[in-house]
Amino acid sequence: MILMNDFKAEPPELREAMMVAVRRVLESGWYVLGNEVATFEAKWAKLCGVSHGVGLGNGMDAIEIALRGLDIGPGDEVITTSMTAFATVLAILRAGATPVIADIESESALLSLESVKRCISKHTKAIVLVHIYGQMRDMELWQDFCHENGVYLIEDCAQAHLATWRGKVAGSFGVAGAYSFYPTKNLGAQGDAGMLVTQDIGLAERAERLRNYGQSERYHHPELGMNSRLDEIQAAMLIERLSWLHSFTERRDYIAAAYRDGIKNSNVNQLSRPQEASAHVHHLYVVTSRHRQDLQSHLLGLGIQTLIHYPIPIHKQKPCMAFKSDPKGLKVSDGHAAECLSLPCHPQLTDNEIAKVIDGVNSFGIK
Repeated sequence: MILMNDFKAEPPELREAMMVAVRRVLESGWYVLGNEVATFEAKWAKLCGVSHGVGLGNGMDAIEIALRGLDIGPGDEVITTSMTAFATVLAILRAGATPVIADIESESALLSLESVKRCISKHTKAIVLVHIYGQMRDMELWQDFCHENGVYLIEDCAQAHLATWRGKVAGSFGVAGAYSFYPTKNLGAQGDAGMLVTQDIGLAERAERLRNYGQSERYHHPELGMNSRLDEIQAAMLIERLSWLHSFTERRDYIAAAYRDGIKNSNVNQLSRPQEASAHVHHLYVVTSRHRQDLQSHLLGLGIQTLIHYPIPIHKQKPCMAFKSDPKGLKVSDGHAAECLSLPCHPQLTDNEIAKVIDGVNSFGIK
């Protein structure tokens, strides 16, 4: 079976390095908010081109803490996309703010600026821009729009590790970038992990308090925080995995290029090419088909696993049906959710497996 993710196929050298990292933490006797976390925070922030990184429990908390750190909460609206993991919207709700759902672009599945313009109101305080599937586009337009309307730009970078646009890294365009290091991500931990990155020292310092019960110094709690601390062991393993990220990303790019050039089937559509090669790190390779269920069954029959990201858009989830949304509707989001299918694109895929996926997609036909 060709899997969507094959962790067991990772290089033995990497696995051994992670075991050494775990032993390093165990032998240190310091397990929470120690040197490993501080080292990884500094390394990741530098790679993102920002001054500050705050290690957190997961990517959802990174969004919530960014919002809370900017005093965005009850009475405030935050615009985002319906084509995202539920965590994006849950973070907005947990901060006490009101999500407003805008539509997406059909060619990329990214948030539509025109739709956002129809959603903005006097209550809008921020836009959470999701770099879905690992891609960025037109970042200057988003920066200009947010500046002109006096709203914060927060980047959900959970799928876009070190994607770059015009030389700048995801997470460095807005006031904050929220990263997830969930195991399936391009840079994945062996459990939950996340980070907030920012140039704003005030936001970084507040995020450090909020992640640790609102504590400014031991036993002093000037505000109510939460428990969202990046674990020392996870940080140590992420430091080791970081040295593999570039080569893993290159392999993902290679796979995506092979799919883009090799898949030729009138029943299967591909999303648009990235505007810049480095602006897409191919966390997922997504195609669309009006015959998705049949395509997925066909590929499974050939020993190829696929997944749907995401079959039920946010605005059709039971707790979210009453959310405000684009007055013109969310037709593109609905259409994409009904047709999208993710093909295997992890860096452990062999050339033979890549060819098998391409042949499998191309052999699909409607009877």
